[in-house]
Amino acid sequence: MMPARFSPILFGFILSGLMSCIVSGIATFRALSDEQAFVDAWMASWMFSWAVAFPTVLIVAPLARRIVARLVVAPQN
Repeated sequence: MMPARFSPILFGFILSGLMSCIVSGIATFRALSDEQAFVDAWMASWMFSWAVAFPTVLIVAPLARRIVARLVVAPQN
């Protein structure tokens, strides 16, 4: 188990991994028709995509949170 202070980094790691897997899979599927070529190409593009997505999520997430905070109204208790 990890200390709670690593939650934002772990969240970004998992989110970027899942999202890059899905997006690279869709893009690769659309580009290739051969099943074995698809799997090989998908795994290669996923690893590259994840290497870009993870630091991007860590950098962009605070900006996205600020934008969301400006667009929503906090509940009144």
